[in-house]
Order: sequence, then structure tokens, then C-alpha cells
Amino acid sequence: MIPRKRWAYVIPVAVVMYLLAYLDRTNVAVILPYIGGDFPLSASAKGLASGIFFVGYLVLQIPAAVLAAKWSARKTVLILMIAWAFAAVLCGLVRNETQLHLARLLLGLFEGGVWPAVLILLASWFPQAERARANALWMTCLPISAIVMSPLSGLMLDHMSWRWVFVLQGLPPLLWAVVWSFAVADRPAKARWISAEEREYLETTLKAEEDAKPAFAKQGYRQALANRQVLLLIGVYFFWITGFYGFSLWLPSVVKAMTGGSATAVGFLSAVPYVLALAGMVACAHWSDRTGNRRLAVTVPLLVAIAGLLLGNLVHWPPAVQLVLLCVVATGVYMPYGPFWAIPSRLLGIEVVAVAMGLINALGNLGGFAGPYLVGWLTDVTGSATTGFVVLAAFLAVAAGLAFFGLKPAAVAESAHVPAPTRHP
Repeated sequence: MIPRKRWAYVIPVAVVMYLLAYLDRTNVAVILPYIGGDFPLSASAKGLASGIFFVGYLVLQIPAAVLAAKWSARKTVLILMIAWAFAAVLCGLVRNETQLHLARLLLGLFEGGVWPAVLILLASWFPQAERARANALWMTCLPISAIVMSPLSGLMLDHMSWRWVFVLQGLPPLLWAVVWSFAVADRPAKARWISAEEREYLETTLKAEEDAKPAFAKQGYRQALANRQVLLLIGVYFFWITGFYGFSLWLPSVVKAMTGGSATAVGFLSAVPYVLALAGMVACAHWSDRTGNRRLAVTVPLLVAIAGLLLGNLVHWPPAVQLVLLCVVATGVYMPYGPFWAIPSRLLGIEVVAVAMGLINALGNLGGFAGPYLVGWLTDVTGSATTGFVVLAAFLAVAAGLAFFGLKPAAVAESAHVPAPTRHP
């Protein structure tokens, strides 16, 4: 049996690293309602503070992918981790609305290059038969971070100022950078902790997989990035993420309005939907791997999220029912992550897939700017967030339509008859 230390060394360290990144990215959702005492923020300004992160996030996606591939994924992430920690601390030192927006822009800039760099790292450690599972396990950091962030931020806000919350939550990446530096290697040949047997298995398997890919998968950057299926993935991700972030970043405000409770109560209630989202995300990835149907694994959860958003905002429900519907929406928007990011590696070779993923993530995450700002603007104009959430449901509907009708089943499906690997983490 081939040793499996890669699962114990690479995945957990990467999960914690990105959990910290996501914490520093999304804590603003819980903190924003408590900033008004220092400098008033309109709903549009709060939406901009949440969304401007993704303008900076766009910049380093492809450069970081190229740097990670040609130089070092480990060192690229290390540098960005230190830089985003300082930007996160800076958010707690701002004195006005403009400085807050600038600090959030810098935070997005430095965090933006991490995603494609980690995808390159995982592609160097996990063969195709394991890669969707590895990606899904790494991406569990997304709901886990929300589970941790909401109660933690709420508890901290009850005992200290919002400035200290930003500062203290920005420091952990500096400590984890040390762990990352010593525990992670760019590839098996550079790892000190891996056995010779595991190293030989990985290098042989990964090389054989790349050699076996057709000429289409090995085309150059320009042709690969202009591929119709890649462009469709960008569209799916943009409309999906518009709805995703518009919902997740405004969830604590909705919970606060429902409960009228303390910051701690809001924090713990905000975490409940993400617990269910975590379970749904893992279950969906398992179903997708077992059946090979990536298309339905992306489309169906989005339709469930749409139903939850519309029911929750067009019908007057008691608070308990509203919380249940928020759980439904959270689960629906998280479930497609594993299956969706398993698709690009089926289309492209290792030489260009990370850059393609960087482009998909960069352009798609512009939805992270559009969603929060759109909800904020519509709230200012209409005096209610209902219109904003209905529009977000429409964006999710476009994403589901593009995924179901646009993506070719043959291009996005893996054979359901391929035997499952016997090496489990």
C-alpha cells in the first residue's frame, strides 16, 4: 500500500492557511454594523467596503499563478500571507470611510494570488483520481471559516472595540507563515518528510497522466483561455459568486434584524447555516465523484438556493422559519464548490490549468464586488433589502442555466465506472 503522508501534511496546513485568509476577508460582514459610532456608513458604503476587496483580488490571480508555476508556490503563498496579515491589521487602524476602503482593497490584492498558487501546489501532490477529493477537502475551509468567524467576531465585539477585532484577527497569519514555511514543499521531490515509495508513486503517476492527455489539453495559454468551455465556467462562476457573496456578507445583518440580540448571539446564529453548508458541500462532492455528474452537482444546489432566497424574502415568515431558509440558501451556494473546481482539470493540462483557474477565479470573483454593493445600493434606493435578494436569486438562476445548458456533459464528466482509489487519507 502506498504511504499517504501527503494527506496529513499538505491538506491540513493549506486548510488552516486559507481559513485564516477567509476569516480576514469575511469578518467585515459581522464588524460593519458596529463601525457607525466612529464614522457613519451608509448601506452603499458598507456594501462597497465588503465588495471593494474583490477589485484588488482580481489583480494578482494570473501573475501569482505564473510565479507559483515557474518559481515556487510555497514561497509565493508565504509572501502573500505576510502581506495580507499587515493589510488585515490596517483595517483596524483606519480613521474614515476612504481609508477603510483602501485597506480592504489592499487586503484583496494580497489575498488574490493565494487561490491559484494553492491549486498549483495541489496539482503537484495529488493525481487526477485524488484531485477532486483533495480540492474539496481544502475548500472545506470556506464554510469552516464562517463557522469560526461569526461566533468569534461576535464574542470579541461584545468585549472589545471593532478596531481591536480587526487587529487581533489579522495577526494569526504571521504565526502560521512559520508553519507553512517548514511543513509545505512545492513538490514531492523537495519534501523532507515523504517516503521514497510515496515520492516515486506520485512522480510516476503525475507524469503518466500528463503524457496521456490529448493535444487539446496541452494547447497554449491563449487558446486554452479562449476555449468556449473555459469562458462558460467564467460566466457560471461570476453569476454564482454574485449571489454567493451578496448573501453571505449580508447574512449577519439579516440575523441581527431578526433577533435584535447581542453581537455574540448574532455571531452564533450566523454560524448555524454554515454548519449545514459544510455537510452539504462534502456530501455533494462525494456524490459527484461517485456518479461523475459534475453538471447536476453544480446546477441542482443553485436551484435550491434560489428557492430559499425567494421564499425567504417574498413571504413573511416567523424568525425561526427565516433561519431555516437561510440554512437552505447557505447549503445551496456552498455545495457546488468541489464539483465545479474539478471541471477545469478535465479540460486542460497542468501547464495551463492553473492560469485558467486563476482567470476563472479572478473574473468570477468580480461577482464578490457586484453582490454586496448591489444589495447595499438597492437597500438605499428602496429602503428594503428584499429587492436586492430577489436580484441575487436571478443571478444564481443565470449561473444554473449556463451550467446546465452550456457546459458539455462529455467535457465536464468523469467516468462513474473508474474504480475508486484504494489509498485514502
